[in-house]
Amino acid sequence: MDIKALSRDQLASWLQDHDIKPYRAFQILKWIYLRQADTFDAMTDLGKNIRALLSNHFTINRLEKIHIETSQDGTRKYLFKLEDGKHIESVLIPEKNHYTLCISSQVGCALGCRFCLTARTGLARNLTGGEMIAQVRDVARDLDDPKRLTNIVFMGMGEPLANYGNLIHALETITDSDAGLKFSSRRVTVSTAGLAHKLSDFGHATNVNLAISLNATDNRTRSMLMPINQQHPLEKLLEACRIYPLQPGRRITFEYILIRGVNDTLEDAKRLVRLLRLIRAKINLIPFNEHNGCDFLRSEDSAIHQFHEILLRNHYTAIIRHSKGEDISAACGQLSADRTAHKA
Repeated sequence: MDIKALSRDQLASWLQDHDIKPYRAFQILKWIYLRQADTFDAMTDLGKNIRALLSNHFTINRLEKIHIETSQDGTRKYLFKLEDGKHIESVLIPEKNHYTLCISSQVGCALGCRFCLTARTGLARNLTGGEMIAQVRDVARDLDDPKRLTNIVFMGMGEPLANYGNLIHALETITDSDAGLKFSSRRVTVSTAGLAHKLSDFGHATNVNLAISLNATDNRTRSMLMPINQQHPLEKLLEACRIYPLQPGRRITFEYILIRGVNDTLEDAKRLVRLLRLIRAKINLIPFNEHNGCDFLRSEDSAIHQFHEILLRNHYTAIIRHSKGEDISAACGQLSADRTAHKA
């Protein structure tokens, strides 16, 4: 069993069941997450008998890096092979003074959003908490200066809230400031297509940032783009957002992919203003990233800027987010983990 699949409390309980003081869990996890240990033998502050016991029951797995592709803008796309032979992708995005890592929560996705390349693969399985954590741990080890990796976004392959239990475990480890990966909860964001019934539990379980992939201002258009809207229509989703237990000073980010002739009119912008009026919100406008197999087109620059201007005039914090890594299919909506597209 990969030891990263256990939380600190679960590991402490396991140790206690084997007549080992539970405080040892803290030492073990510090070796794994802060010192990047690959073997239990490296844990020199543990007795040989404890190290032998751990080695007999657990592994400290690394993901297998099949390919790393680098964009002209410095973005890196990692193709990882999992133990069962399936593949996922993670994307390292260079910012002005730091890196953001976009990680996956599932192998593929079941939601079928029409603008997303991942949807074409369908859902193979959920990732374990350990596999989500490993993406962060392994990419950090790959960096010359791991401290520059400060931001984590669950915006890769899959719907995070559809893998709820493993997601919460991964978030606990990523944000554990003592024996975990020590990321600030303010710098970790989970993006969901809108599983409204999960939002309240999620908001009470963690204080990381929430992003909602909205992409339309009426149910007909959103159901066409995102079939999940048929189960969780706009009214239900936005009410769940309105009562979401936000921390003081926090807002929900609404992501809106602008697609030419579909959702980018001035009326759409005005409806968006009305829809979000009762919610503490900020808005990321994302010009659609075109890809093979999808007939949608990026909105015209004039439409993008007019849409943006309406939001600003109505006192919303709104930015136009230009995706990076488009030349290596690493931009928003372009992940597929298609190993045939890579030269391993």
